[in-house]
Amino acid sequence: MADRPGRRVLLLLGALLVPVLFPRAAAAEVSCERITFEDAPYTVCRADVGSDDIRVFYSDASGGIYGGFSSVDTMLAEEGRTLALAMNAGMYHGDRSAVGLLIEDGAEKAPIVTSEGPGNFGLLPNGVFCLTEEGAGVVESRAFAEDPPACRFATQSGPMLVIDGALHPRFIEGGDSRHIRNGVGVSEDGTTVWFAISDARVNFHDFGRLFRDRLGVPNALYLDGKVSRLHAPSIGRSDPGWRLGPMIGVAVPR
Repeated sequence: MADRPGRRVLLLLGALLVPVLFPRAAAAEVSCERITFEDAPYTVCRADVGSDDIRVFYSDASGGIYGGFSSVDTMLAEEGRTLALAMNAGMYHGDRSAVGLLIEDGAEKAPIVTSEGPGNFGLLPNGVFCLTEEGAGVVESRAFAEDPPACRFATQSGPMLVIDGALHPRFIEGGDSRHIRNGVGVSEDGTTVWFAISDARVNFHDFGRLFRDRLGVPNALYLDGKVSRLHAPSIGRSDPGWRLGPMIGVAVPR
């Protein structure tokens, strides 16, 4: 029987849970750069699972939703850390609660959704970004629900951009739906996480090809296209805007 979309990633992520242990080295400044891919500008950032403190940020100990980069930075200051990289991490309702699965520091804040539905989130296959103690992965949502890995942090969004090396089947080359878009992809071995945001309006097909053909990741997940924002102090950038729901980022020592 042929593998379902994302099944090979789930198997890989499961394998990472047992034999592969990455030493937690001292974190370096997160690498971000502005690039051009097929005449469109993007900002891409790279984080290493073995040395970088990658987290999903949503709510504080009292349940209050952070809502923005500065609130996360204030919280991290109490740990002697600062926010070196962050972006919005999936879709959310009007009250900023997550539309799909959300796990923050091992606690499930919202359940997984596997049904087809309206909007980009319900454009199946969608997926889950999962970070364990040993590796990262982007996994198709139904495959994830069948055999969930032990995610310390996770966020669900949709659609998937790249699925086992193929673009999402509903993407149209030359499509005229163009937005500022952001997403996340993971290297085949689960050790490198790529964050990307377009700096001009692009369609899904072109954004997916950035991850597959330029960044070389076999699986990537769309995060949003209406509220896409990036916080990257290393390049002097912190996008303003409306208050956010889930965020994903990297904390480093102050």
